[in-house]
Amino acid sequence: MRVSEGQQDVDAAHRDVGWFRFYFDDDRWEWSPEVQALHGYPPGSVTPTTELVLAHKHPDDRAHVAARLEETRRRHQAFSSRHRIVDAAGDIHHVVVVADTLTGQSGAVIGTHGFYLDVTPAQDRDAERLNAAIAKIAENRAVIEQAKGMLIVVYGITADAAFELLRWRSQEANVKLRRLAAQVVDDFMRLAKDSTNSDAAPSRAAYDNLLLTADRRIRGGT
Repeated sequence: MRVSEGQQDVDAAHRDVGWFRFYFDDDRWEWSPEVQALHGYPPGSVTPTTELVLAHKHPDDRAHVAARLEETRRRHQAFSSRHRIVDAAGDIHHVVVVADTLTGQSGAVIGTHGFYLDVTPAQDRDAERLNAAIAKIAENRAVIEQAKGMLIVVYGITADAAFELLRWRSQEANVKLRRLAAQVVDDFMRLAKDSTNSDAAPSRAAYDNLLLTADRRIRGGT
């Protein structure tokens, strides 16, 4: 079977993780080449819109994602989700969206930004199992393996996807992988420990925020 030049471009650009940005006021999206490839498009061939974003959601997930996106825009929150997308070829991908709020020069929230991860399905964990698993991982593994294990537990992703996410954040933030992994371990352990003193388990958004801002704490930020 002959593969088209466009499809070759998609295959060459495809990765398990890529970034996105969504600006609230003008309803504007930006996708990295990897996210375009995830949706089945050659890099640079489409301009993402909310209509296009929702059109690629699995029919069983579309209403939920649309409602979550509207709430994100209305409340100026981060858009984080786990759902399925259907790419341009009709193939189904399970994705985890890890995101944080995007602020402008004035400090006001102007949008949300983060990463798409192409992952395999996994069951959610409750707070007790989550904390126990994180504690066990922290005791038995080197720092990068600790960080990978924590991402596996929190997001229900594969080991390869967890490493790809760490590697991507390391490159995107220009921070050494081991240093970033150590910060993620410290942050996630602290959050899990704090949750043992309350009835509520840490939210996905709390883990998302820590992951996406780890480089700031490495550099001495907040």
